[in-house]
Parts: sequence; structure tokens; C-alpha cells
Amino acid sequence: MADSTQQLLKSVFTNGPIEGNNTSVLDLLNRALQLVCNRLDCSAAFILTSQYDNVFAPDSDIIDTTELQCVSHFTASPEAQLLFNQGINSHQVLCDSLLENTQSILYNASQDNIALLEDKPYLSSLLHTFTSLNIDCKHFALSPVLRVGNVKVILGALCVTELKSVADDQPDPCAFVAKLLDDTAYQLASALELRRLAVVLDNKDKQYQELFQLLPMACALIDLHNNVVLQNDIWQSILPIRLGDNLFHIVRDEDHPLLNDTLHIVREGILRQAWCEIPLRNGVKSHWYKFSFCHALNRQQQLLLMVEDVTERYRLADELSFHSNYDVLTGLPNRVQFENMLEELLKDEDHVPACIAFLDLDQFQVVNDLSGHQAGDQLLQQVAVRLKQLLRKGDIVARLGGDEFGLLMHYSDKSSAQQVAKRICQQLFDHEFVWKGIKHNISASIGIAQVDYADTDIYGVMSKADAACQLAKEDGRNRWHFYNPDDPQMHIMYNQMLASVDIAGALALNQFELFYQLIEPLDKQESGIHMEILLRMVQSDGTYVSPGVFLPAAERYNLAPRVDRWVIDNLLKWGGENLNIWQQLSMVSVNLSAMSLADQKFMSWLEMRLMVEPELVDKLCFEITETAAVSQLDQATGLIDLLKPFGCKLALDDFGSGFSSFAYLKCLNVDYVKIDGQFVVNLCSNRSDKAIVSAICQLGKDMNFEVIAEFVENTDIGEYLRNIGVDYAQGYAINKPTRLAELDSGLRTPWLTDATSIITEEERKALEI
Repeated sequence: MADSTQQLLKSVFTNGPIEGNNTSVLDLLNRALQLVCNRLDCSAAFILTSQYDNVFAPDSDIIDTTELQCVSHFTASPEAQLLFNQGINSHQVLCDSLLENTQSILYNASQDNIALLEDKPYLSSLLHTFTSLNIDCKHFALSPVLRVGNVKVILGALCVTELKSVADDQPDPCAFVAKLLDDTAYQLASALELRRLAVVLDNKDKQYQELFQLLPMACALIDLHNNVVLQNDIWQSILPIRLGDNLFHIVRDEDHPLLNDTLHIVREGILRQAWCEIPLRNGVKSHWYKFSFCHALNRQQQLLLMVEDVTERYRLADELSFHSNYDVLTGLPNRVQFENMLEELLKDEDHVPACIAFLDLDQFQVVNDLSGHQAGDQLLQQVAVRLKQLLRKGDIVARLGGDEFGLLMHYSDKSSAQQVAKRICQQLFDHEFVWKGIKHNISASIGIAQVDYADTDIYGVMSKADAACQLAKEDGRNRWHFYNPDDPQMHIMYNQMLASVDIAGALALNQFELFYQLIEPLDKQESGIHMEILLRMVQSDGTYVSPGVFLPAAERYNLAPRVDRWVIDNLLKWGGENLNIWQQLSMVSVNLSAMSLADQKFMSWLEMRLMVEPELVDKLCFEITETAAVSQLDQATGLIDLLKPFGCKLALDDFGSGFSSFAYLKCLNVDYVKIDGQFVVNLCSNRSDKAIVSAICQLGKDMNFEVIAEFVENTDIGEYLRNIGVDYAQGYAINKPTRLAELDSGLRTPWLTDATSIITEEERKALEI
């Protein structure tokens, strides 16, 4: 009996859970009950079980139940069938009462069953039902509740005659019946639990397949041989990889090591997920894709591959690379590229004769002031075109910044360089620039220097050209000067320029001082001061050198990171010495140069310096210019990642002055945006400035950053800014830069009084038009 039952249950598991259907499972259970009936020579056998919906009706909407239900029975006689149909099968009290049954129940009509019936009142009720049907139940047996996993099973048998076969070959018929029912019930419970688990797994697999197809990105399963064995709909629509393709057959040979390393990292468990970026040809164009691998967590040890098209990011990176070396407005090489070319020239062992020149447009600011920045940009573009036309073949012209251009003339001596400078001065002076009916006179001052290969770096040559250019300006503009160290006037100018920008000496002698300027909230009730830290160089006579003089020089001579380091270090020292004032402050903004942003040593120092000042750093806000952020997007993002854990804020300075401010703002998670002062200084009278400032203000609301307006020169501008929703204002109307040493309180005194009228939303919209 045991061997037959085990074989049958093995068949239930093999054919039922995975390949069979519910009908075949019930047939197999009926066969098992038939074996029980045959072995016991009884009239009927039945199975009560839980988890009916998970085992036999997996598609049912019914929630899993813990109730017992009769799922199968076998009867050997019409009387037993009647007894079962109208007795056990309809006697729900039996099922409910047996949930806690822990022992076998054996009823023999020929014995004294008083104690049994008292202990099992539902049995008395059931026997009474049998009597009402004129059926004499001789024997009734139930196994205890046997639980395997989530399935509970009770196996029962009854007989309307004596158990003759059992009595013939068993010394203890009751014990034999109990053991047979218990063993068989356990085996059936095991089979049904396996069936339930198989159904659950099958459903999970179907759900997985459905979800896999619905994933919003291209996904595939990769086998151990790196072949694509499954792909979702998105994959098929956007990728040139088909089912059965091997990943290594469709990527370039030079990308095989990268792909192999990425797969190795995941398969060996070094990382749970790894990715690489690889170009593939999709149609006529090459696209860059990010391949992300992780374990699929299935028996086949496959990998889940998620693919993202990153072509746009690579295109953007190429564009940024261009912008980092070229001026977007004019298309000319920028200062960085110009200095790189000059460095390469100095490394040339042939020491070919060459000259460099610095060219400044005379009175360029007048064009901006009279006709606006659009006119100034147009003029710069026209000058760039003219300069390229006027130089010799092979000469280089670059825009160094503002209205300053640099010229690099190869195979040039003093005479040929002067001829080029003369031609440029004449042609620019004759160039007619008219903007909206206003004619502007154009001229340039040019300083020229011979490239001296004895100079240890490019800055010696550049300083000489700078000095010659400054002398040309002082001598009346629209002229050129060639640097001559023997010229007393030139020598004085050169020395004065070096003295005024002796950044290294000033750093060594601590000849700097910190100033501050208020950043005033326009419509907030902040108690503490929000201020920006400014820097002044102190000369030996106690006078201050404007940052407009020494900061460009610091960047030119690659000393900007050292200057930034001095500022931050001394600011934190002041904060530690004046902790009461510091704690009253709302925010302290500090500028970082583009060179510091790209200097890994400086960034490492900054991180360490902030770590040792936990009580100070959460007040800090670091400002970087829009130009620096856009040209060094990765470094700017790295700065954000460095600062956020310390609680520091980040501000984007001079916003609106760049080539695509709005496009790149979405890449930077900044806290503040400072509107470039050119859009603020004439705000009340310039319709275009109003539109730009209003647009930036609305952008701040939508992207969750606060807006600061610079160059607030009067209260009218301040009130207008407040009325259109700008958060902060900074400018001479609020206060002029003041020595930080004179700050004796961090508490704020409001600039615009509460009595200042606030316009309605309708009036605000009218102002924005």
C-alpha cells in the first residue's frame, strides 16, 4: 500500500503541478482514495484540504482561505455515496470543527463511544445525520490536521460494514487504520503543497513575463554565452540587436575588453550591478548606449540587461568640449585654447620666431551703454570676422574675454608684427558700425611682444603684451606698441602691472582683506544677515586694489585656487572667532573660480577643510559663475555632490550671461540663481530686461530655486523686483562692500519697509508683459 501510494503521489506532482490540469489532479486523488478504500475494505474515503483556490483554482479571484473543503472522495457503494452526499459533503460543521483536530478519530459502532462523542460533539451531530438517512455507520476514522507548508489536509474513511480484511491480517486494526490515514494524509498534503508552489511559481513567471514586456526601457536577458535570449517590446523597436545575437559579435573589437570587464564584475559578484557605455550603429547613424547588467535571479544564471540611449549626452559633451575651448559668440578660440597653443609654441625645440599681441577695443563699454548688449555682441562678431581677414595665413586670433582679443603670429618678427597691427588699427578705425540708426566709432589698442623662449612660462610673454597694450591705451588709443624692455616708459608700465597683480606675494604676506555685501530678502522675515564675501588686496600704503584688477590676473597666472583657499580659510577662522555673530547669520556666500572648480587638489582640500568645521559649514553658500558651470559641467556636478552632505548651498552667479543658460540649468541642482546685473541695472525702464528677469523668476518657482538680483542701484528696482517675486536683492542701494572686521552683529535690519506697497497678481502679470 505504501509503495503504491508513493508512486501515485509522485505522479500527482510530476503530471499535475507543471504539465497537468486540475481534472488530472483530482483523478489522481480519487485513485489514491480508491487505494485507501481497497486497503481498508471501507465504504468511502475523502480528503478535506485548505488552499483550494491556490491549488485547484489559481485563476480565481477568491482570496486564499484557511477553511477546509472536501476536494475529493471515493465511494464503494450506493449507500456510501448517499451518506457522503447528504452527510459529510453537506455537513459544514464537520469541516469547521476539525481545524484544530490534533489526534486521530476512530469510531467503532460496536464499542463504547461515550467518551469520544462527548469530546467530539460534532461527531454526534454527524452520526445523527447518518441515522436520519437510515444508514448505519459501523466505522468512522479521521486523521489529525496535517500541515505541509501552507496546505492543511485531513484524510477520512467510513464503513457501513465490518472491516473484515483489516481484522484478518492486522493484530491491532485501529492502530493500523490510524497510521495508514496519517501517512497517506501527510503524503497527499506534501503533493498538494508542491502543486500549490508550482502554481504560484507559474503565476509569478507569467507576471514576470508581463512586467518584463511593460518595462519602460529596453531590457533583455543574457545567457551564460552572452546571447540575447529574451527581449521586451521597447528593445525590439529601438535597438539593432535581435534575439539570439551575441553581444560581442555586434560591438566593435576595441570595445570588447570594456564589455568583458563589465560582465565579469557582475558575474563574479564584485558588484551587484555594473554598466558600460558602447557605441552601436543604428541605421545610418552611430548611437551611444549605456549597458547596465545585473543578475536576473533565475535558475539559468542569466543576466538582466537594461539599455539606455545616451547619444544626446555624448553630443552634449562634444558641444561642451567645443565650448570649453572656443568662444561661442565669435567662434574663435578662447583664452584657455590660446594659452594652450602658446604653451605648445614655447615647448617647440625649433624656436621659430613668433610674436603675440593683445588687442582691446576702445570705448567698447560705450556701445553697450548706448545701444545695449545685443549691439555689443554684434560688434564683437563683426570684429572677429575682420581680424581673421586681416591676419596672415597661419596666424591665430582668439577672444580672451570681454572686448579683449589675442593674436599669435608664427614666423613673425617685430617688423611683420607691426605691419599686421597697423593694418588692423586702420581697418577697424574705418569700420562702420551702426545699430538702430546710431553710428559708433570703432578703434583698437594693441600691445605686441616677441616670444622669448627663455621665459619659463607663457605668463612672462603675456605680461609684456599686456603692458604694451595698456601703454597704447594711455597714449591715446587707436594705436599699437611693441614691447621694448629698454623703453623706460614701457619698463615702468610693465613693473607697475606686475606689482599690481603680484598675487603670489600678496598671498605670502597675507595682504588681503575680507569684505562683505548684504544680500537682502525682499519678501521674507529672515532674522539673520545673508551676505556675500568679497576680497580686496591691500597695498603697502593701505589702499585697496580692486578685484577687477587682481582677480583676472590671478586666473591668468593660475593662482585663483590659492586665492580661493585663502578666502575660505580666513572666513572660517573669522567665523570660529566670532561664533555668536556667525550663528546669527542666515547665509554666507563665497565665490569659487572656474580654475578652482577644475583643480582636484583644491577640491580635496575644500572637503577636508569643511569636515573640521561642523558648527560653521551649514551657513555657507558657494557661488560659481554660469560660464564656469556650463564649461565644466562634470566638475560643477561634483562640487554639488561634495557640498550637499555638509549642508552647504550652491548659487549660480551671472545667470543669463552665457550661451544657453536655460538649457543647462536643468543639469545643476542649485539652491540660488543670481541674475546677471546687466539685466537689473536698467530694469525699471527696459522692457526686454523686465521680460528676462520675470522669466528667470518664474523658472525659479517651477524648478524650486531662489532668485537673487544683482546691481540693485535704487529702491525703485528693489520694489519692482519684490513685486514680481524675486527673492533677494544685492547692490549699492542696499549697502556698499564693508570690511568684515567691522561686522558686530549677524542680525538683519530690513531694507524695504513693510509699508512699501505690494501689487496684486493682476498688476504683477501686467508688469511681466
